[in-house]
Amino acid sequence: VQLQASGGGLVQAGGFLRLSCSASRIIFRAYDMAWYRQAPGKERELVATITSEFATTYTDPVKGRFTIFRNNAEDAVYLQMNNLNPEDTAVYYCSTVVRGRRRWGQGTLVTVSS
Repeated sequence: VQLQASGGGLVQAGGFLRLSCSASRIIFRAYDMAWYRQAPGKERELVATITSEFATTYTDPVKGRFTIFRNNAEDAVYLQMNNLNPEDTAVYYCSTVVRGRRRWGQGTLVTVSS
């Protein structure tokens, strides 16, 4: 599997970004997808998930601000991030599990200035 994330950048607090992740070499519609993030000096954490049946979950700090969605026709998963705050600054990774192993994209950096 190949996962290619994009859409990161520098944004002011209160702003928004949309991250995209395109997948290849898998039957995308069959896989649950997830976004993780890793802030400087911290461990990587789960942000949001979306199943193959479009069920979603979110970590508490992003509930009501972030939305994960997918487009199976485009083999892509997205993370719409609204009302960003400096605590959202991190490298964001899309991820899925293939044959029992978690696979990662290369990450995209999101920086939120105060």
